[in-house]
Amino acid sequence: MAVRVKNVQKGSAAERLGLTAGSMLYSADGNEINDMLDYQFYTSGTKFELAVMKQGKLDYLQVEKGDYEPLGCEFETYLIDQKHSCSNHCMFCFIDQLPPGLRDTLYFKDDDERLSFLFGNYVTLTNLSDHEVERIKKMHISPINISVHTTDPALRVRMMANKRAGETLKYLDEFAGAGIQMNCQLVLCRGVNDGDALRRSLEKLTGMYPAVQSIAAVPSGLTRYRKGLYKLEPYDAASSAAVLDILEEQGAACKKKYGARIVYPGDEWYLCAGRPIPPGSFYEDYAQLENGVGMWRLFRDEFMAELQFYRRRWPVPRRIDVVTGTLAAPLITEMARALTLRHPTVQVAVHPIRNDFFGGNVSVAGLVTATDIVAQCKGRLKSRHLGVPDVMLRAERDRFLDDWTIQDLEKALKVKVHILPSGGGELVKALLAPRLG
Repeated sequence: MAVRVKNVQKGSAAERLGLTAGSMLYSADGNEINDMLDYQFYTSGTKFELAVMKQGKLDYLQVEKGDYEPLGCEFETYLIDQKHSCSNHCMFCFIDQLPPGLRDTLYFKDDDERLSFLFGNYVTLTNLSDHEVERIKKMHISPINISVHTTDPALRVRMMANKRAGETLKYLDEFAGAGIQMNCQLVLCRGVNDGDALRRSLEKLTGMYPAVQSIAAVPSGLTRYRKGLYKLEPYDAASSAAVLDILEEQGAACKKKYGARIVYPGDEWYLCAGRPIPPGSFYEDYAQLENGVGMWRLFRDEFMAELQFYRRRWPVPRRIDVVTGTLAAPLITEMARALTLRHPTVQVAVHPIRNDFFGGNVSVAGLVTATDIVAQCKGRLKSRHLGVPDVMLRAERDRFLDDWTIQDLEKALKVKVHILPSGGGELVKALLAPRLG
């Protein structure tokens, strides 16, 4: 297989070699180039032979470039080929619970080991071929983030509705044997893979330390669009507390045995159980922050530290309304009160937005839609400025999940919308800045 070059960067090694748009890359030192991982890995050296097709002629070029200098080729897509879609039908899959009419990209289920390495995505391993497993070991792609859910093969097949789900657990041991580190996640479904099944999964995974560096456990998110799907019950205070007891017990045992906690409960367990969030030291290096583990604690600590040491000129008097999800609302309200106590001329009104769009037990800020903001804020705002957390918007920071734009929201509520950063320290700076962004 060969990959087609879309563009060549000016001044790059590729330009010096005479590569142009349309050139075809075949191999580097005899290793086939099929996708971005191959390209980055095999062209990272300072000297290698590159097999290319230029203007219909196959040629072998001797490449010499600096350490860490990229070759300089650009391709049609970031991965060069297409993303690998998920072949599972998990009983808890959030995408299966989306309502119709959203952006097409929201319905795509990726399960691509290359995205795990490049962007930190989680993969289930069920898409992997033996060739891809060997490539991961050869390239030493580490760490790799894996959605395990359970280490019981039969239960994993049942949960993921994929007959390969059980047998691919063997890759955990293969990766460990190859010295590859893993971060694991367990999406827990009430009465399915919690309780004793959770204990067994944790015993297996923690026993693989230091190959398994961290394990995050989070509750399944359930929307009201579950017609025809496996019947799942949301966690309540009592069942959340029962899960927390297991997770904290296992984490404490690992801390005593290895000097590292390894097992980290998602913030939702504490909030649902009505228990205080642990101190920052509990989360050690925040290895599972992207899974919402320790996010509450880190946000609060960063906010309070920045608020205490903020030394810029006295902030301009202002009023601003801020929206958030119901899960984060108590924390954001606490932060707003602390800010006003220190800077009385800055008034922040917090509006918890109940997620009627998705329904179910969905309560995180990142899944709040403009539709719900308008329905619940119209006529209730205390200012003409509305702060919206950046996590509510897609990467381009212009549209909500329901495809409303920032301008649509401004028009509907007759306000100026300000996109607020998700980091605690950055939020203080934004709210106290001479001019709102």
